[in-house]
Amino acid sequence: MTVHIGAAPGEIADTVLMPGDPLRAKWVAETFLKDPVCVNEVRGMLGYTGTWTDADGESHRVTIHGSGMGMPSLSIYVNELIRDYGAKTIIRIGSAGAMQESVAVRDVVLAMTASTMSTPSRGFFRDLQFAPCADFGLLSAAHRVAQTRQIPVHVGGIYSSDVFYDERPDLNEQMMRHGVLAVEMETAELYTLAARYGARALAVLTISDHLVTGEALPSGDRQSSFSDMVEIALGAAFG
Repeated sequence: MTVHIGAAPGEIADTVLMPGDPLRAKWVAETFLKDPVCVNEVRGMLGYTGTWTDADGESHRVTIHGSGMGMPSLSIYVNELIRDYGAKTIIRIGSAGAMQESVAVRDVVLAMTASTMSTPSRGFFRDLQFAPCADFGLLSAAHRVAQTRQIPVHVGGIYSSDVFYDERPDLNEQMMRHGVLAVEMETAELYTLAARYGARALAVLTISDHLVTGEALPSGDRQSSFSDMVEIALGAAFG
């Protein structure tokens, strides 16, 4: 057990999928895993471990664990999952806001890189502008799964913001100008921690709203759209 994760030794799988919302972690575990067991409830941050069966009938042990909202919260859980429980692959499954007209609501974005103004790890680098990026094996496998399933997918750079209610239209304009695909709040720190510990990491993101058009995914449609994202993540992890 750690300060924030109550799982016993051996209860966390090598592969962890991390939605931000703990209730979404519960939904993913109950929907996609066989015999999921709740292994963490500390501070209401739910974690489940079970098995996922691929198209060839092979079973894989997986943990679904919430990260909370924002990079500081994710940093706590990812540090402990890798350092104390030996997780080797962590895939973020979450929502994002599109920043390019070519990226539509319901599309999936695979984050190749994640730009940010600040992360909890910024103090490690001081003057260095570290460029956090995805694991290429996971990235290429996820793209292959999405294409096979004919799921609209985009690969490129995203922006990890440390604020939800942004008031920097000038910054958004420059990011759009430089081809940033989407904005969310966690991936830059995930990729940085994975690099530090020698783990594999990827962010698979469903576009839930659009900063250019103002369109937003209706709440009733989110579950089916998020299912595509989970299937891509699981297929990439064990592909």
